[in-house]
Formats: sequence, C-alpha cells, structure tokens
Amino acid sequence: MTGEPSRDVQSLYPFLYADSSDVDSVLEQVRRSTVDKAREIIELRALVLERDGERLVACAAEMAERFAAGGRLLTFGNGGSSTDAQDLASLFLSPADDSRPLPAFGLTNDIAVITALSNDVGFDVVFARQVAAFARSTDIAVGLSTSGNSANLLRAFDEAGRRGLLTVGIAGYDGGKMAELDSIDHLFVVPSPSVHRVQEAQTTIYHTLWELTLDALDRAEVAAEAKG
Repeated sequence: MTGEPSRDVQSLYPFLYADSSDVDSVLEQVRRSTVDKAREIIELRALVLERDGERLVACAAEMAERFAAGGRLLTFGNGGSSTDAQDLASLFLSPADDSRPLPAFGLTNDIAVITALSNDVGFDVVFARQVAAFARSTDIAVGLSTSGNSANLLRAFDEAGRRGLLTVGIAGYDGGKMAELDSIDHLFVVPSPSVHRVQEAQTTIYHTLWELTLDALDRAEVAAEAKG
C-alpha cells in the first residue's frame, strides 16, 4: 500500500517532499538540515556535561567500587533503548580496544524469557523478574528510556533498589516518572523533546560512564599498589 507520508515524517525531512525539482536547492536544504541537527546534538551534549559532569564522575566511582567487589552490570530498556542497553552491556563486556572486560549482560537478550514473562505474567515484569532471579546486592542496574515513563523500567528499578543494587537511570525530556523514583541512585536526564537527540546524547552518557569507570578502577589499583 502506497500513499502520502505522514505530516510528521514530512516535517522531519521537508526537502524530500518539496515540489521543487531544483537539485541544487534540495542539496542545500539537506546540508542545512544536517548542520542544524549536528549543532543541536553538540549543544545538548555540552549542556549535559556542564550540568551532570561531576555527577557522572561520582556515579562511575560507585560503579567501579561495585565491579571491584565482584558486581556485575545489568542493563535494560525498550525498543531503541533496548538496543542501547545491549550496546552498553557489550561495551563493558567486550570493548573494541584492549580495555579490560567487565561482567555485564542485557536483560533483553533472551527472547524466550521476555516472551514467556510477557505472555504468562505481563510485560510490566519482564525486567523486574529477571532482577529478582539473577541480581546480587553488589550488582549495578542501568535502565534507559527516552520518556522516563516505561512501567517495566520503574518496576525493575524498585526491585533493584530493594535488593541493594546500585541503580542508574538514563532518561530524556524531563525525566518522566523515573525522576519521581526514590529507587534510582543516579539519574541522568537529556533535556530535549527530540527522541533522536535524546538517544544520541544518551549514547554519549553511557560511553562516558564506561570510560570513567575504567579510569576509576585503574586509579584504585594504582593506589592499592602504592600502599602495598
């Protein structure tokens, strides 16, 4: 079935649906659109760094302490955030460079578990049930959401909090319901109404946490060796 794209789609890429057949004009619109989007994400990342830089360092220090104590990283999210959660887990477990691997796994990896829980109990518990089954008090739980309102993330954070895990939330917009939870130890919010910009900035946040965590572990080892 074919037809006119929705107005939302057309508003994202107006140059694709313009009546003009002027190639130079279309290319200029493409260039301008690309530059505008790049400027938006650069400014947004700078804002997040200015607002949350010190808190990112503090969060990473606590994550390093958990890993040093034998903790593991559990990540979760829905849709595109599920992909980011899996990317985050693989970043810690199997970094592309020669950085040390750290134990991590995504709670969306096992589709049999996800579909069983969704079918037999309800989608709201797909992460909380896994946290209840697998998590130890030394572990770290990181949940990603663009809206901050995903019910299954909220329940997972509450379960993780009850079990003593270090909890880290990464959200967009104004943080949504995640901003109201007492069970999230560290919450990083990307203040943008654009899902695209939110997810791009969230990627930067968790890459930064990874680098800072490795740095904290290295510094702790150096300090321990100096004392020894």
